[in-house]
Amino acid sequence: MNKMKVQRESIISGQLNTMELNVTPQQMDRFYGGRELTQNIFPHLTSEEREFLISGMMPNEWDSTFN
Repeated sequence: MNKMKVQRESIISGQLNTMELNVTPQQMDRFYGGRELTQNIFPHLTSEEREFLISGMMPNEWDSTFN
């Protein structure tokens, strides 16, 4: 599996964030389809990486928002 740059907009700040993730285009298609749980599509990703996909929030933004 190759790393892919994924961009998501943060639901808190509205900032466009980018993260390099170990995902495939097929997994991203499934994710954008919205019919499967993120943890089922990406069981190999960390919780921070999955949260980024869901909310667009980077780990430091999550930490400062939800201290």
